This record gives sequence, C-alpha cells and structure tokens, in this order.
Amino acid sequence: MAENRVLRRDEIAEESKWRLEDVFPTDSAWEEALKDAEALIEKGASFRNHLSESAKTLLEFMRFNDDAEVRLSAIFGYASARADEDISLSKYHDFKSRAEGFYVRFGSAVSFAVPEIIAIDDETMEHFYKEEPDLELYRLCLDRLRRRREHTLGISEEKIIAQASSVIRAASNTYEIFEIKFPSVADSEGVMHELTNSNYIPMVEGDDRVLRKNAFDALYHTYSQFKNTLASLYDAEVKGRIFTARVRKYPSILEAALSGNEVPVSVYKNLIDTVRNNLHYMHRYVNLRKKLMHVDELHMYDIYSSLVPDAAKKISFEEAKETVLDALSVMGKDYTDMLREGFENRWIDVYENKDKRSGAYSSGLRPHPYVLLNYKDSLDSMFTLAHEMGHALHSYLSLKNQPTVYSDYVIFVAEVASTCNEALLMQYLLSKTSDKTERAYLINYFLEQFRGTLYRQTMFAEFEMLTGEMAERGESLTADALCELYYRLNKEYYGDGVVSDPEIAYEWERIPHFYYNYYVFQYATGFSAAIALSTKILKEGEPAVRDYKKFLSSGSSTDPISLLKIAGVDMNTPEPIENALKLFGELIDELEELLG
Repeated sequence: MAENRVLRRDEIAEESKWRLEDVFPTDSAWEEALKDAEALIEKGASFRNHLSESAKTLLEFMRFNDDAEVRLSAIFGYASARADEDISLSKYHDFKSRAEGFYVRFGSAVSFAVPEIIAIDDETMEHFYKEEPDLELYRLCLDRLRRRREHTLGISEEKIIAQASSVIRAASNTYEIFEIKFPSVADSEGVMHELTNSNYIPMVEGDDRVLRKNAFDALYHTYSQFKNTLASLYDAEVKGRIFTARVRKYPSILEAALSGNEVPVSVYKNLIDTVRNNLHYMHRYVNLRKKLMHVDELHMYDIYSSLVPDAAKKISFEEAKETVLDALSVMGKDYTDMLREGFENRWIDVYENKDKRSGAYSSGLRPHPYVLLNYKDSLDSMFTLAHEMGHALHSYLSLKNQPTVYSDYVIFVAEVASTCNEALLMQYLLSKTSDKTERAYLINYFLEQFRGTLYRQTMFAEFEMLTGEMAERGESLTADALCELYYRLNKEYYGDGVVSDPEIAYEWERIPHFYYNYYVFQYATGFSAAIALSTKILKEGEPAVRDYKKFLSSGSSTDPISLLKIAGVDMNTPEPIENALKLFGELIDELEELLG
C-alpha cells in the first residue's frame, strides 16, 4: 500500500525556503557576531552607578541599549529560525542555546539600569530633558520604566532575577523541542498516512471520516502517554510565573503578565464574560453542523470538516499569493508592493519538511521579517499566508517608521493586523462568487474562524486563567487535574450537540501557546478588533485605510488601547466582541438558509 511521506529539508526547492542569509550570510558570520557581542557585556556594565550622573551619560546608555537590541535580535532570530528548520539537528539547538545564554548574561550585566533609572527623582529627570534635548526621544520609554517603581527590586535582586531567567524559561524551551512520534494512520481505503502535528488538522478537515477518527485517536492516545511529563512541564512554567510575579509584588500572575503591555485585567475578564454570555451561538452552530452532516452523533473529530466538501479546492502556493494580493489591493499599491517584495525575495519558508517546527509564525527581524509556514494547498493555508504576512508587514512598517526603542509593537495588538488581512480576504472571496455552494463553503470557513478564534481561543484563555489561579492557591497542576478542567470547559463551550470524546481531555498538551504567558486571549480580542477594522476599510475606503496604516506604523509609540483608537476601535468596551459575535449569529442564519 502507498504511504504519503513528508519530505526531508534537502528535498525542498531553494526558492521555497526562507533566505536567512539576509541576516547572516553564513553560520561563521553568526559565530563572529556572537563573539563580537561579548564587548556589549563589558560596555553595558561600565554604565553601572553612572546613569544618574548626567543627561549625557543616560542618553549614551539609551543609545547603547538600542544598538544592543538590534544586534542581539539578529543573533537570536537567526539561531531560532535555523533551529526551527529541523528540530532534530543539535547544531542549531546549540546556536539557540548559546544565544539565549548570551541574552541572560547581557541582561544580568545591565540589570542595574531599571533600578538606577527609577531612582532618579522627577526634578532631576526634567533637568536632564532640558540639558539633552535628544533624550526627549526616550521620554515615553523612561516614563514606562519609572511607572514600575513598586514592582522593581534593588540592583542585586534584579541581577539575580536576570540570572534566573534561563531557569524560568526552561519549561517552555523544553516543550518547544519535545518530540513526539505518532503512528501512521489508515484512511477508509486502507492507504496509510504519516501523522504529524502539522498535518493533523488537514486530516480532520477532510471528508474521510475514517481517517478523521483514526487521526484523532492516534494523536491523543499518543499524547496520553506523555500526560504526566507534559503536566510537569506546564506546572513548572506556571510556577516560574508565580515566582516572578510574587517577587515583583504583583497581586496575580495575570496582572503581572498584562501590566507590561499596559492592558488592564478587566479586558481579559471582559472577553471571557462576553463570550460566555454568547455561548448560545456556538451551541446553535454545533447543532446546525450535526444536522447538515446527517450524523447520529457529532464527534470532536467532525467539527473541523467542511459542511460543503464538494466545494473544497486545492490552492497552490502560487495561486494563494495572487489571491491574497488581489484581496488586499484595497489597502493600496504601497501595501501590495511590500507583499510582493516578501513573496519574491524569500521571506517565507513555505512547505513542511521532516522535523520542521509545526504551525506558522512571523518573526520581525531586520532587514525584513520572516514567515514560517507548513503550506498544504488548502484554503486554510491560504488564510494562514494572509495572516502571517499581516504580522510581517505590521513589523516591517513599525521598524521602518519608528525609532528602535518604539519599533516593536506589544503583544496585545499583535493579532490585529494578521486577522484583519484574513477578514479582508474572506470578504473578497465572498464578493467574487455568486455560486450558492461556493458561498456556503466560504461562510462555513468564516464560521470556523469564529469558532476557532473567538470561542476556542477564549476557552484556552479561561483554561490558562483557571490553572494559574489553581497554582496560586497552592493546588498541584497534575495531569488528572488539567485533563478534568480542560474536559469540563470543552463540554461547556461546545454544548450537548457534540460528543465530548474522552480523548479531547488531552488537547491541552498540544497547545504551545500555553507557554506564552497569557497570550491566547489576544487572538480573540484581536479578531474582534480586526472584524471592526476590516468593516471600516471596506465601507469607508481611503480614510479608514489611512488611519489603519498609521496604526501599523506606530509600533509601541503609545499604549495599545490608544493605538487601536487611532485605527478607530475602542477595546475598553465589550462592543467589538459583541458585534463580532452578532455577525457570527447572522452567518449561521445565512448558512442554514443556503443549505436548507
């Protein structure tokens, strides 16, 4: 019997691989850069006990810190990307480990900076700004640091925390390289398919129910064998957060995580409350899915497949690029020119290869961003391309238009540009079809984005919040406790219309974002903001595009709530979330009407 095989990296065409040589032409050049960076540690340490002496010294340090950030970002970014190409290669894990180790040493060497800057009294700081006008560039950055007075320790304590950072990150680093091999699985005709984390979702999206069930069972039965190991890793991750939050005198790890991005805890909890108040839409969608699939029981391995499988098309990467360019032409020629530059100059690592990191991401490096994909010739992969290029151009524009100190946007707004691209792509595809079946297929896909982003990511956010609270109360995050909590949340979010198969209790094990310190909620808030922004762009045209590009070009030049207000969305209110959920309900109505 034939078996589908995942290609080795050396079997992938060069034009389909990212060109990391734009960062460092050779591994030897990376080695030399790391060696040269050693001087940064001595230079950084030389500022100790001098930052309050004069405006000139403080300005010199801030400029030095900018230069160090640019150099270290390239060193770490290159090593990390090379490691992701093939996680089985020890060489690049060594590169990444050395880069991380250097970050820790550098952080330790300059750990005095925040306490010293905070210790400068307000009158002296104002005198510094008058004495050195160029220091005004850093006023916002310095103000942000100085607002953290009550959460900043003494110089010696800060040095200890900096040195401990590699230990605190050990759980997430281990999870990233944790290798699980899955058995091959058979489809309804007995053809065997190699199962990986990357191709699992395409398998359960297909119309072969035997393959879907076999992939689901094989994946989670395999994960169940590692539940205690992965629970221990996750428990260590959360305990690291608790240690950091408590020594910095935050009331909770959630507040500690959000404070750095100037996002109030109320925004996080408002998301969960608003989505929970609208679970009836999700339950209705699940029941409609069961009805349209004509099954006696709807299982968790059925919820990804298209309700209109006959309309599914294979979409090559070349076709996907052209469609994305057409869909985003509403953003103007300057935007699509940047997209073309990325497409034509190997910013993207396109296809899956054996032992390549699963999933997709964008990395905002210089001289340009990079995007990792595992492209599968599907509609979902095309949307992933649009999504990650949204990230990439957000980074590109911020790096281009902001000084180094403000060139990196905060996590809270990170998912807005990516999801706005997806929403514009969907509206473009819907506008181009009058075929009833194709429209139903696209609406079903759009509904799945709502399910997977607004509902599922909010469920993840609630899981992360509750496990954090459990740990803060001193409860152990055992495998059994994590499985029980996850299973309960899954049943509540999906409702009685779907069978919550016992295997789904292990799904928490395969979610890498649980190691990103309360990241996932921003997919849902970002999705809500993106729906609002894409609607404005399509309705208002150039004025909305102009405001949106200001947002994309603003980096972290103000707080994230104000940044989104520049583009025309107020995330202080539940309105964007409620409007997105209302649209979800309207789309359910249309799909039900289209499919009778």
